[in-house]
Amino acid sequence: MAEVGLVRFAHVAREVAEAVLPTYRSKYSKHVFPQPTLLAILCLMRYEDWTFREAEVRLGEHQELRTALGLERVPDDTTLYRFLRRLDRDALTRALTAAVARLSPSTPDGPGGMVVAVDATGFSPTAASRSFVDLIRNRGTERTRQHWPKWVVAVDVRRRVVLGQLAYAGPANASSTLRPVVDLARQSGAIGLVLADAAFDSERNHHHIRDQLGAESIIPAKRGKSTWQLHGIRAQMRASFPLARYRQRTLVESVFSAAKRKLSARAPGRLPVTQHLQTLLLGLAYNLYRLRHAPLLPLG
Repeated sequence: MAEVGLVRFAHVAREVAEAVLPTYRSKYSKHVFPQPTLLAILCLMRYEDWTFREAEVRLGEHQELRTALGLERVPDDTTLYRFLRRLDRDALTRALTAAVARLSPSTPDGPGGMVVAVDATGFSPTAASRSFVDLIRNRGTERTRQHWPKWVVAVDVRRRVVLGQLAYAGPANASSTLRPVVDLARQSGAIGLVLADAAFDSERNHHHIRDQLGAESIIPAKRGKSTWQLHGIRAQMRASFPLARYRQRTLVESVFSAAKRKLSARAPGRLPVTQHLQTLLLGLAYNLYRLRHAPLLPLG
């Protein structure tokens, strides 16, 4: 459960949502609940780790929160779920970028722009506690779960905000996700240095960062057997690795820790598509959480 500050959070979430979504989906919609308001409610749910029914009850009890969201009546849980399923991932990407734009600009930490760290983490797809899972496993009746939602992020190291994010089903090789996630991060400003761990090690990733983004890349060359003969940039990484500069990458772990401790460590949903949308909403809610006490810039 996040700490108090729901009204402030709701104000910021609504302003960001209004900047990226039209008021209504079409001229034929019922025009009862504006889309920005519904998106702000979904972000509030991720901020407080509410279920759809809990959101309906809490909004009904909190007059000041309804005023901040511009609600005359409270949407039911089915309305919120249906809006989530219709939600476009591109809209979430635009909202994420708009939230970053409200923060004070990042001072370039390296030659040419921001220092960006890329990493991935997993979320639980259920609300079951760890002790319950261990109990079921000890009884030998655990149902094997094939997949879980994974969250890949590109984080501005200095500001600790998410610049780009992707969600997919794990377990899976994360190496191919580096290129699209840093391209998303590039929309928020120039990148001077990209840091990633050995899971993203590949010559293609190095060349994309250096040729397409014009940035430096530091990724440990540890994939493959130790007897392999490396070439190109990976060979340079193995021969002379800049450990002192690479240590900044660990700050992405603080983003994961804050998101899971302050907001939620799960991405609930029966379907993978719902779990992935919940994961991306958590990234947006985390940025809005960072905005609560930060000096804000007006949206352009």
